[in-house]
Amino acid sequence: MDLDPALPALRPLGGFFVLRPAGVPPRPLPTLAEVYENRTWDVYRDPLTFRVRKVGRALRTSEERVAASIAQQGLAARLWSITLGCAVLYGRIPDLDPRLLRWDPDGSAPDDLWPAEIRPRPADTASLVATVLDAHLEPLATTLRARHRLAPGLLRGNAASALAGAARQLQEWARAHGRPDAAAHARALTADLFTHPLLAPTGTLTEPGTAFRRRSCCLYYRVPGGGVCGDCCFTRPPRPSAHGRSG
Repeated sequence: MDLDPALPALRPLGGFFVLRPAGVPPRPLPTLAEVYENRTWDVYRDPLTFRVRKVGRALRTSEERVAASIAQQGLAARLWSITLGCAVLYGRIPDLDPRLLRWDPDGSAPDDLWPAEIRPRPADTASLVATVLDAHLEPLATTLRARHRLAPGLLRGNAASALAGAARQLQEWARAHGRPDAAAHARALTADLFTHPLLAPTGTLTEPGTAFRRRSCCLYYRVPGGGVCGDCCFTRPPRPSAHGRSG
């Protein structure tokens, strides 16, 4: 299937899988490259800090470290969903070059992304790694680590958790709509991605390819009223004495 500029095949999968139409957004927005490079930007001044604080207010937490972790995982889920969905349903993925992908720090969840254009790329594992991990998640993690006390393992665990979640949603949709070929493709591609050196140490992916148990914690348990996530390394929220070790 051709990589249609509007990517209509992704719409039934839900908001995390859908890109805004290619072109110029209705108001000026920073590119993700500008965000990762800590560039000052006219409207938001510091788009990443703006986003982290917005997430913190939504979660009712004053801990920017916690908000930064959840914000990073949300963007990771968007990027993995788009690329994995396109790989499985189109056989190609869009070029999500951060220099050409605009982001609204003040948007609601899921993160609002505006591509300059839809340029097809191969849908093999190496291309997905280059598109998501190398171009986005590692530069984002570097920026967040410089600002917040977030361990590399925590951020990579978030990236892995986001990938497993996207794969699970895609496979559930494929099974519900009689697409065993798409479910099998998603399962195989996800398993291959989890062999990458940055993802393999983050946890255990089990059959049928969507169940994931991570070796780190995203810190959601520190949100007021929060608990542990389904793939968390903890079975119950840690005691206060363990807070310093939870990354």
